[in-house]
Order: sequence, then structure tokens, then C-alpha cells
Amino acid sequence: MYNRLKHKIKLKKFSIGIIGLGYVGLPLAIKYINKGVKVFGVDQDKSKIEKHKKGISYIDSIKTNYFKKNPERVSTKYSLLKNCDIIFICLPTPLKNKKPDLSYIFGCAKNIRPNISKGKLIILESTVYPGVTREIKKIILEKNFEVGKDIFIGYSPERENPGDKKFSYKRTPKVISGYTKNCLKLVDLVYSYIAGTRHKAMSLEIAETSKLLENLYRAVNIGLVNEFKMICHKLNIDVLEVISAAASKNFGFKKFEPGPGWGGHCIPIDPFYLSWLS
Repeated sequence: MYNRLKHKIKLKKFSIGIIGLGYVGLPLAIKYINKGVKVFGVDQDKSKIEKHKKGISYIDSIKTNYFKKNPERVSTKYSLLKNCDIIFICLPTPLKNKKPDLSYIFGCAKNIRPNISKGKLIILESTVYPGVTREIKKIILEKNFEVGKDIFIGYSPERENPGDKKFSYKRTPKVISGYTKNCLKLVDLVYSYIAGTRHKAMSLEIAETSKLLENLYRAVNIGLVNEFKMICHKLNIDVLEVISAAASKNFGFKKFEPGPGWGGHCIPIDPFYLSWLS
């Protein structure tokens, strides 16, 4: 199965299914669509599906008529995934009572299971705590399936930057990982179509934890610079000039500017994911 799927990917004769057509899943879909890959989309939100079929985008920065031209390739039904060689999971992972809520992810895994056959690659892109990809594997896998031989599993944390028109995976490296060496090779091959550089993590858990560190780093520094701004304001000092002066240092300093605070659905909650697990 490995060589067969590898051959299909190399010849661009593979198809992709994306579960969750939000700010992560939809841009991912478009990246592959632009490369001439056949893409299928699944989302439980019926209103999103209807908008796609009408060519209406619910994300201001994204415009596409792909699903309007191919209405049979978007649905709320997981049975659509039977047509796909590679399946991406791009679902939200919110907090519930300050604890990770992975109900979307685990519910998705249960829905995937009846639609899985040998020779498929499943990649999780959602932000999770370390170990979740292996938990998904336990839910999805049939007893007679061997990972790395019959079916393939990987994890690659999304690095979308909504609103940034210059964002591109041609400039931004993609962290990738695989359950086995064969899994990693296939994950790397799939992302080679859209990502110029892929950083191969040594394990699924390293890749999963790297996403938490990325967002924890941003959360700490966003909070720091906003507090620092208030101190400068009281001292009647131009905080932007202070930051500019500090940024002249060519080592050990990363420039952060004051803003409206923590944004997005990841940065404010990921510290809780890490502290909850530890």
C-alpha cells in the first residue's frame, strides 16, 4: 500500500478530503486546488456547505467558486471521504471549564472509521496536547490494519496567519511528523506540493508540543509588550521608539508590538492545554 500511495502522490493522481472548512481547512483546500489536486470538503455546519455550493465565502479574505463548480465534492456526510486518498482533520479544539475539549476531534475519528480503507493517509492539523494523534489512531484503526503498511497517520500543526496577505508556506516552514518512517515520508511528499520547507519532527508528540510552545511564546510576549506599553505611557516614553531601539540587537530579542491583546482561538487557550496535561 505504501508504494501504491507514494506513486499516486508523485504523479498527482491523489485526492484530498478536508474535514472542517474553517479558517484552517478552507485555505488548505485552496492551496491544493491551486495545484490541480482534486479536493473534497466535509463540514457539519449545513449553512457553510450551502454557501460553498453557491460560491459564497464566509471568510472575507478567501474567495473561491471551486465547490460551486463541483457541488458533489462538499457535504456534511463523512461518506464523501471514501473517494479520498489523503484526509486532513482541521477541527477546533476549544476549552471547556478550562480543560481541553476534544469532542470534535474524537467524534470526527468515530465518523471516519466506517469510511476508512487500506491505502489512506490521515493527517491531523488541529492544535492538541501531545498524545492525541495516537489516541485518534486507536479510534480509527481496524484491527487488521497495520500503521505504516496498510494505513498511514501523521500530524502537522497549522500555521495559518489570518489577515496576513503575504503569508505563504513557500516562506513559512511546515512542521511534519509521522506515526512510522513510511508515514513521515508520505506526509512529507504530500506537503511538498504546498510547502517549500518541511521540518521533520522526530515524533508525533514533538510536533504536537511544538505547536503549544509556538502559541505559548506568542501569548507571553503579547501580554508582556502590552503591559510594557502601559508602563511606558505612565512614564511618558514612546514605547514604539523603545521597541525599535531594543530591536536593533541582532541576537536574543524578537520584536513584538502592542496591539488589542490575545487574538484567535489558539493563543489564549493553548497555555491551558499544556498546564492541564502536566
